[in-house]
Parts: sequence; structure tokens; C-alpha cells
Amino acid sequence: MHVVGIFLENSTVRVMRWSQGTVNLTSSGRRFRWRLGEGGPYSLAAANEFIVTGCNVDATLVDSRSGGNASSCASFCMGDNPWRENMTRCSLGTCSATIASTGHTSYDVRLRPVVDEDAGVQGVLNRLPMHALIAEKGWLGVNNAFNLLLGLDQLFPTVLDWACAADDVCKSAHSVRNSSGRGYTCQCQPGYEGNPYLTGGCQDINECMMPNLHQCYGVCTNTLGSFQCRCPRGFQGNVNLPNGCIKSVNTGLIIGLSVASAPCLMLLTLCAFLIIRKVNHQKAKRLKEKFFHQNRGQLLQQLISHKSDIAERMIIPLHELEKATNNFDQTRKLGGGGHGTVYKGILSDLHVVAIKKSKIVVKKEIDEFINEVAILSHINHRNIVKLFGCCLETEVPLLAYEFISNGTLSDYLHKEPPSPIPWEDRLRIAAEIAKALAYLHSAISVPIIHRDIKSANILLDDALTSKVSDFGASRYIPSDRTGITTVVQGTIGYLDPMYYYTGRLTEYSDIYSFGVILVELLTRKEPVTYRSSDGDGLVTHFVELLAADNLVQILDPEVVDEGGSQVKEVAYLAASCIKLRAEERPTMRQVEMTLEGLQAPKERVLDYLIAKKFQHSYSEMSLEEESFILSGSYPRPTCDESIVS
Repeated sequence: MHVVGIFLENSTVRVMRWSQGTVNLTSSGRRFRWRLGEGGPYSLAAANEFIVTGCNVDATLVDSRSGGNASSCASFCMGDNPWRENMTRCSLGTCSATIASTGHTSYDVRLRPVVDEDAGVQGVLNRLPMHALIAEKGWLGVNNAFNLLLGLDQLFPTVLDWACAADDVCKSAHSVRNSSGRGYTCQCQPGYEGNPYLTGGCQDINECMMPNLHQCYGVCTNTLGSFQCRCPRGFQGNVNLPNGCIKSVNTGLIIGLSVASAPCLMLLTLCAFLIIRKVNHQKAKRLKEKFFHQNRGQLLQQLISHKSDIAERMIIPLHELEKATNNFDQTRKLGGGGHGTVYKGILSDLHVVAIKKSKIVVKKEIDEFINEVAILSHINHRNIVKLFGCCLETEVPLLAYEFISNGTLSDYLHKEPPSPIPWEDRLRIAAEIAKALAYLHSAISVPIIHRDIKSANILLDDALTSKVSDFGASRYIPSDRTGITTVVQGTIGYLDPMYYYTGRLTEYSDIYSFGVILVELLTRKEPVTYRSSDGDGLVTHFVELLAADNLVQILDPEVVDEGGSQVKEVAYLAASCIKLRAEERPTMRQVEMTLEGLQAPKERVLDYLIAKKFQHSYSEMSLEEESFILSGSYPRPTCDESIVS
């Protein structure tokens, strides 16, 4: 074969080669290989097609390396005389097909006869000369096909891709190097043409010399690698269209009027800006007032029933919270979840606060906000998070709490790597939570059930003092009633099974959740995710090990080393809190006194005896309790730990 053309723009070369005579096809078919030199710079380009001539032959082109089909076609001769009538019809005995897999150096050609039952195999094969070749697309026409069918050797073109092995072949300053599977090729940058393989080979294209090609019908200015096109002075229009530039009407007058009217336009623009600014300010003010009255009406309805002076004292303007958080900047973000985001801020009175900003605007969220403000506004206890105020000027109100710096009890217990937690701190944390719950249940005029006690809702300050938080789900219990029936709400793993099963909320629901926290403090295991080897949850496994006197299997080693005899007392206290029957659980006041007795046993012997009573009452779990906890009736913790039904 010999080269007849080298094309730098697409890195191809056109070669001419002779067809290698006709193919003798037998009834079993025929195979042969089309190949280029292995390891060379050439490979088959996409600008070719697979051509077959002959009667009733099916041809397949196969990639020699992968074995996959690259192309296929079938050539048929219709009737007894393949030369009859129009030579361009498919009865002429030719076919061609696009080659799907290019870029390779070797292909296998597989030919097989398609038997004509009337003529027989040899009758079919002997009708016309047979060729199979790879040629440039568009070469196969009537004349070339006719010559092939006459059995004449033909000179035909094939297009090959080429690449250079060296990676420093691009010598021109305005060229780019492309990498291919066989090496590297070069191209001139857009706006340049020439030979990128020579120093200075890529030269700037003067687009202005080819206005039709580059669609510039105005004043053209050539630049390096590009050009600029504009209408002549005094004309305007579309420079990309012939005769697109038309003469401007009274250009001088327009310019004069433009200069004269410039101050007026500036004044009008300024006035429009001020008007829009004032309208937006008034709109924002009305919106704030709307939200303020909308939220204030519902809020005051509950607040005034307790303390009439609370409402005005606790209202914080929106601009103060925006200033405190630098417009709720992301650097002030403390955390967030499905219900909203918490930001750290400093109020004008220098109180450091955590500001809770909800992100979902639904009535339930506002109801929970109102409920939380109504409860926290008249509670003052060192172990309950303090509410500084709220903002009613947004669609979803904002709450400002005291800032608690040390995160949640859940984070403290389960962080990685774990930090040591002395037994005295665990006992004190439990006692402080018990004090807060006892205060809510019995020390205020209208008892409050928290309804979502869990370690994630217990905050710890720098001194590890406990603060009960998140009263969005809490409910008042009238003093003349022991409980109420309500929609089940809480967190799986901490949720009282009797409350879940019956929907009846009592103070003992909080006591059950507190018992789970005691188990969590003893074991340092997460109630939501823990599973024993038998698939039991934390509470069930804890109870089973306690009954088998094998509690050391699940206890935190640090508790075993430091807790001494108090560990078992706290374990039996926890077991009494998580008993199935609510009436068999102790009150929070009894729990508080027992934990205080463990902290000072000589002064609180009575509490120690109460703990002994709990131990005795829990020495054996009833079959009914065990079967219920192990059954499918009680919900198991999942990745989605919250439940609202």
C-alpha cells in the first residue's frame, strides 16, 4: 500500500491498496485476517466501511483482540441472472456496513454461504466473484462495484489513524497535545491553523479574509486566535447577516437626547430604588406584625393562665436574635436535625444562648413551640434548661435557651474514643435527672410529664451538671387525674411499653424512660441500636442477666471497677423502674431519695431500705412480663428512633 494523503487536523492518513483477488468460498465457509503492523503507529479509523461482494454470502468482521463483532453484512443475488436489469439494485450482489469497533490493528473476516435450496451450494457460490475488504466510506459506487463483480483487481482507499510514541511531539506554541491508546497527537488551538509538529507551525487564522465562513458582514478586526465584528459607525443591526447593518436614524439627535436625559434617568432610577426599598421595608414590617400577632395570640392564651407578666418579659425582637447570631451565620451553627437548627448567640445583656430555629412550617411544630414556652416559662430548677425568651416575628417562632457547653449525655457516653466517667459522676448525673423529674411530677401546682426522656435530651455543662431539655412533647396532667389518653410520642428504646400499648400517659411513663437511662449509665450501651447475640434489646438483655446474677457480662468495666456494692443497688433500682406494670414502679420522688441515699448512705438509711424493697420485688420477673417484652407487640429500636403515632 502507498500513502496518498496525510491529514494533520484529525491525525489520519489515506492509503491505497489493491484488492487481493477473489475469495474462493466453500460450503464450510472461509476465514482470513486483515491486519496492520503490530506496535506501529497506525490503527483503523472510523471513516471506513466493511464491503462484501458475491452471491448469497454472510460476512462478519471480528475484532481479533476482544473477539467481539465489529461489523457484519450479507450479499444476495436475486433470480437466476444476477446481471439483469438495473445494476444498482441489491440483486447486483454487494453489501456494505459501518464498522462499530475501530482503533484496532487486526480483524478476522469470517464468510459463510447462505444456501439457495433451488440452486444448491455450488450454484450459489459460482454465480459472481467474491471480495471482502475494508475501504473508505463513499468509495463503493456502481463503477467500482461493477469492476469487483467482474473479478478485476481494484485499487481502493483505506483511512488509518496515526499517533506518535513520544510525548513531546507538539512543537508549536499554539498547539494542544491529545493522548490516545497508541501514543500522542497534536492539534492547533482554535483560531490557528498549520502544522503543530513544527516550531511556529500553528499560525493565526485571519477570519476577516473569510467573512462568509465566519459570518462577519460588518467591520472585521482580526485578533490572535479570534476576531471582532461590529457594524460601521452610524449603523446598527446584526453583523452576522448579509446587509444586517442598517443606518441609524438621527444618531446625533439620539446621542444628544441621551446625554441631556442622563441626569433625569439617574434621578428616576434613584427614586425607584428608594420607593422599592420602602415598599419592601413596609412589607417586611407587616409580615413581622402578622406573625407576631398570629403566634402571640396562641402563646398568651396559655401563658396568662399561669403568670400574667411573663408574656411581655420573654418576648425578644427578631433583630436582636439576628444580631446575636450574625444573621444566623453558619459559623454559629451548633447542630441540627429533622426539626430544625440550633445556633449559638450572645444577647445584648451578654447572656450566651442557644437559639432553636425550626425549619418546617406546620401547625404541629408551632403547637410544640407554644407547649414548650408555656411549660418552661414558669419553671425554675437548676437541673432543667432555662428559657430566656422567644421571638414571635417569624413564621415559625424561635426559642432562646441558656447555652449548655458540654453537649448531651448521649454524646458523652457514646463518643469515640470513650472518655473515663467516674462512678461518682454517673451516680450524681442520675440523681440530678431524678430531681428534675421529681420536681416536674410533684413539686409544681400542675404536674408535667416530659414524654421524651432520653440521654440525647439531657444536656451537660462544664461541671457535668445535668439539664433536662426539649419539652416540645411534654403534657400537663391535671392534679385531680393520674393520667391522660393521648397520641403515642417518644423514642423507641426509651418508650414505656404500657404507654405504647394503651396510649395512656402517666408519670410512670417518664419513670420507665429514666430506668432506661440508668441502664445506659451502667452499661454504656445505646438503647436504640444495641442487640445481644440472641437479638434482644438492651432492656430485655439487662433484665435477663440481672435475674441470672450475671450482670457483669453487660456492665461497663469502669463501673465494675469503681462502683462496688452500689452498682447492684442501682441495677435493682433501674429494674424496678422498667417493670412492665406501671403501678409496680416507684415514684420519681422515691427514686430521687434512693439515689441521694446511695450518695450519702449513712444519713439516708431509709432510702437504702427502699432500694432493698425494689430488689426483692424484682428478684423474679413474671412470665407475662417477659413474654410481652420479648414479643412483637413492643416496638424494637430501629435507625429511625422517633415515633409519633
